[in-house]
Amino acid sequence: MAKISKADLLSLKGDRGLYLLGRLFIEVTMLMKTKSCLWGLSVLLVLSSCSSGGYHGYKMGSYKIRGRHYQPMSVEAALHHSEVGMASWYDERRWFGLSRGTTALGERFRPHTKAGAHTTLPLPCRVKVTNLQNGRSTVIRLNDRGPFVDGRILDVTPKVAKRLGFKHQGLTKVRVEVVSVGDGKHKRKRRR
Repeated sequence: MAKISKADLLSLKGDRGLYLLGRLFIEVTMLMKTKSCLWGLSVLLVLSSCSSGGYHGYKMGSYKIRGRHYQPMSVEAALHHSEVGMASWYDERRWFGLSRGTTALGERFRPHTKAGAHTTLPLPCRVKVTNLQNGRSTVIRLNDRGPFVDGRILDVTPKVAKRLGFKHQGLTKVRVEVVSVGDGKHKRKRRR
């Protein structure tokens, strides 16, 4: 009989959703007096893809890509940040869209969401992106790092590129203005 030990359960405590699912699974298993935990483990594995990725508050740690060091800005600095530069779009799907990569926050990459990547803004972060070529704008959630190409300030999902009207071009000049930083109880909005 497969069992989930107390230590296994406590290791999930960092991700509140998985911890609660684990507790629920143990209670259901005890009630049903099953001889196998395979069903419950498969449910946990499927539902674990819905988790937040394990970050708490904001992701602001420095990192190094291709020999270049990046230091994300503070929440306070980000709340007053705006910049103009080139944006591109990216797609992490592989093999007919069935396999997807993960973002810097540990979330699954979803090309049909309004999301993007920035090298130095704290994650997660909501920004207003305006295409300066045609005036179209939208608010997106930054949950990834990039682009790591000189001269570019933002990567967006295919859905955002289409909405901003530059999917076929690949690149466009944009203005990026921070709207808020963080999610849930950690969310801080820009003051006007």
